[in-house]
Amino acid sequence: MTSADLLGALNVRIFADGADLCVIGELARAPHISGFTTNPTLMHKAGVRDYRAFARELVRLVPDKPISFEVFSDDFEDMERQSDEIAGWGEHVYVKVPVTNTRGQPSLDLIARLSRRGVQVNVTAVLTSEQARRVADRLSHGVSAYISIFAGRVADTGRDPLPIVADTLRHVRGLPDVQVIWASPRELLNIMQAEQVGCHIITVTADLLRKLHLLGRELEDYSLDTVRMFHMDALEAGFSL
Repeated sequence: MTSADLLGALNVRIFADGADLCVIGELARAPHISGFTTNPTLMHKAGVRDYRAFARELVRLVPDKPISFEVFSDDFEDMERQSDEIAGWGEHVYVKVPVTNTRGQPSLDLIARLSRRGVQVNVTAVLTSEQARRVADRLSHGVSAYISIFAGRVADTGRDPLPIVADTLRHVRGLPDVQVIWASPRELLNIMQAEQVGCHIITVTADLLRKLHLLGRELEDYSLDTVRMFHMDALEAGFSL
């Protein structure tokens, strides 16, 4: 099966994660990309200086797929103000709200207020099952929402993120408007893991998206390509023994 066939057979939806408008413009036309996410760190690395101008251009480039923009205040009252503005940028826009502020205070009351008012939230930086369950219990029925499990960061600590994702999926099973995102993937294997566990969405950065052609690659062929790479690099370096 080719990589295109594998992509077409996936149930998990792929959201592109980044802040490069040129890349986003290209990906907006890609059939295997179902939505977009960004965050202040990615925007900072991309050299974004004007948040509103960047967001308006992104919304123009992507008028018909979900987009998540993140609040950056550390005060809940101001987070709410920023959330209301971001939500007004488009019906397909989701507001990323961190699960806590920088002092570790839960954002649950804010999440509940926003959801009750019909704001589509994407609760981000969730790393535990308990956090995910508390968030899910605060979301309003009939209002679309995402819960982003930072599976890659969980794995960075030596823990398996699959049980956390699976537990969250079980908890939201009776909430048809809530979808679980596998966030911060580290390798293409994570796409297949997200697919196998039944995760709704996975966010994928541009560097990983460039590897999608490797999905399903025959390992013996890949082995041969690897040997050829080593050989050619040694020749180009002019090594001798």
